[in-house]
Amino acid sequence: MFDQLFSNQELEDVEDVFPIISLEDDQQGEDGQEISDVLPLLALRNTVLLPGIVIPITVGRDKSIKAIRTAYNGDRIVGVISQRDMDVESPTSQDLFKVGTAARIIKFLRMPDGTTTAVLRGVQRFELEVLLDNEEYLEGKVRLLPNPQPKEGDIEFDTQIATMLDLSKQIVDLSPNIPSEAASMLDGIKDPGFLINFIASNLGEKTEVKQQILEMDDLNEKAEAVLIEMNAMLRMLELRDKIENKVRGDLEKQQRDYFLNQQLKTIQEELGQNPQQEAIEKMAQRAKEKKWTKETGAYFDKELNRLRRMNPQVAEYSITLNYLEFMLDLPWEIYTEDKFDLKKVIKVLDYELFGLEIVK
Repeated sequence: MFDQLFSNQELEDVEDVFPIISLEDDQQGEDGQEISDVLPLLALRNTVLLPGIVIPITVGRDKSIKAIRTAYNGDRIVGVISQRDMDVESPTSQDLFKVGTAARIIKFLRMPDGTTTAVLRGVQRFELEVLLDNEEYLEGKVRLLPNPQPKEGDIEFDTQIATMLDLSKQIVDLSPNIPSEAASMLDGIKDPGFLINFIASNLGEKTEVKQQILEMDDLNEKAEAVLIEMNAMLRMLELRDKIENKVRGDLEKQQRDYFLNQQLKTIQEELGQNPQQEAIEKMAQRAKEKKWTKETGAYFDKELNRLRRMNPQVAEYSITLNYLEFMLDLPWEIYTEDKFDLKKVIKVLDYELFGLEIVK
C-alpha cells in the first residue's frame, strides 16, 4: 500500500527492501547506456521493479547471486522480472511474466552476516522473448520496449497528475505510517512518468496490478490505473479512520464514565453513603430471615460475595443483583392452606367473571 512508502517489502529472497527516490535524478527511462539483448535475469518473488525506481534487495538464491555477480562484473545491467507464483523456487519461462525491467546495479555488497545485497535502479522495460539454456543462472534474450512518454499539451493527462498529487496528500494525511514530509517530496518530482511509477511501486503487495501498470504502453492508461488504486486506498483509509474515531470515542466515554463513577464512589465512601454496599448489606440481612435449606443459603452467600467484588459498571452486576433479589422474594418454606369448597369457588367466579358459563 501507499503507506509502505518507507516500510519493508519482501522481494526475491526477502529482507529490507523499499523503493528509494532521488530528486536529483528522478527521470525514468533510458540513461544513455546501451543495453544488450541478452541479459542475466533476477526473478523477484512478490513485487515489480518499475523504470526510474531504486530498490535495495537481499539476494538469497544461488542462481540469483550468480546473475547479479555476472552482471556486476560486466556492464552492470541485469534483467529484473517478476514471478507469477512466489512459492516457485526454480522458475521456468512459464513461471515468469513476459515484461520486466532492465536495471543498473548501483551497489553490490557482501554483508557481514554473509548475505548479498544489491541496490538496483530500473532503467528500461523489456519483453522476454526466450529463456536461454544456462545452468548457472537465469539468462534470457530480450526485446527492449520504449518507456511511455507524456504528450505535450495533453490537458487530460495534466489533470490526472494533479489529481494524483491531491490524492497523495489526502492519503498521507490519513495514514499514520507516512511522514508528512512525503507530500512535499512528491511535489518535488518533476517527471510525470517517474511520479506514476514511484506511486505505483508503493501501492502495496498487489504484484498483478503493478505488473499491469508496467506492461502499459500508454502513459494516460498508467495514470488512470494508478488513480483507481489510489481511490480504493483512500476509501479504505477513510473507512478505517472513521472506525478508529468511533472506537476511540467509545473508549474515551467508557473511561470518562469509569473515572467519574470511581470519584463518586470515593466521595460516597468518605460520606458513608455507598448505595451499592447498602443494598448488598440489606440483602444479606434479609437472607438471614429466610427459611431455606443449607445448600440454598450457601449458594446465595457465594453469589452475594461475588457481587461485592464486582464493578457496579459492568452489565453482569445488574443481572446478578436482580437474580439475588428474585431469590429473596420467593416464598421459601411458606405455605398457604388449600381450600376445596366448590360452592365458594363458583360464587367467586360468578362475581369476578361475567359470562363464560361453560368454561366456569
